[in-house]
Amino acid sequence: MPENDEDPPLLDPAAVLWSAPLRDLHTRPLLVLLHGFGSHEGDLFGLSPLLPLQPIVASVRAPLRHGSGHAWFPVPDERHGDTAPALADAAADAVLTWLDVLPVPRSVGLLGFSQGGAVALQLLRRAPRRFAYAVALSGFVVSPGDDVQADAELERVRPPVFWGRGTADRVIPDDAVDRTQEWLPRHSTLTERIYEDVAHGVSQPELRDIGAFIRANTPPS
Repeated sequence: MPENDEDPPLLDPAAVLWSAPLRDLHTRPLLVLLHGFGSHEGDLFGLSPLLPLQPIVASVRAPLRHGSGHAWFPVPDERHGDTAPALADAAADAVLTWLDVLPVPRSVGLLGFSQGGAVALQLLRRAPRRFAYAVALSGFVVSPGDDVQADAELERVRPPVFWGRGTADRVIPDDAVDRTQEWLPRHSTLTERIYEDVAHGVSQPELRDIGAFIRANTPPS
C-alpha cells in the first residue's frame, strides 16, 4: 500500500469482509465498518451478528500498516485524538474511492470505532449528503484546520450521528472529547450516549442502542 506524501492511500478490496454477496447491494442498504488504530477488518466484523440484519455489512481494512495491524492515519507519540486535516481527508477519500466502484446500494451507513469513528465523521464532511447516518464509538472529530467554511454544507444537512463513549476511556484525551462535544450538535442530528465505567470499548448496552439507532435511520424498503 502506498504510504508516502505523493500517492494517496487506497483500500484493498480483497481485504474487505462481507456479510452478503455484492450483487445484493442493489436491493439492500450497506453498513461500512471502520476499525480502530492498529487493528484490522476482522475486529468490528465480529459485531455483525449483533447488528440489525437489514444492512449488508462490509468491514474494510485501513490502508496504512501499523505493527501487526493497520491505521487510517499516523499517531505521533501514540497520542490519539487528532491529526492533520489533510491526513484525515486522505483516509476518508480512500473509503470514497472504494465506494465509487461498488454497485449502488439503497443507502450507506457508517460505523467506526476510535480512529475509525474519526474517519466516519470525516466522511460526513467530505460527502455530507452521501450517508444515511454515522456511528462513532469512542471516537472524535478531527480539528477542521484553517478553513472556516469547510463544514458549512454539513451544518445545513445535519445527518444523524450516534456518538457513544465510556466514562473510563483513557485513550481519547479530554480535549478531543470536548472538541467533539462542541462540534457534533452543530453539524449533525446527534444521539449522544455516555456509559458509566466503560473504558475504550463497546458495552452490551451500547450495542443495543446502536442497533436501535441503525434501525431508526435506515431508509425503509
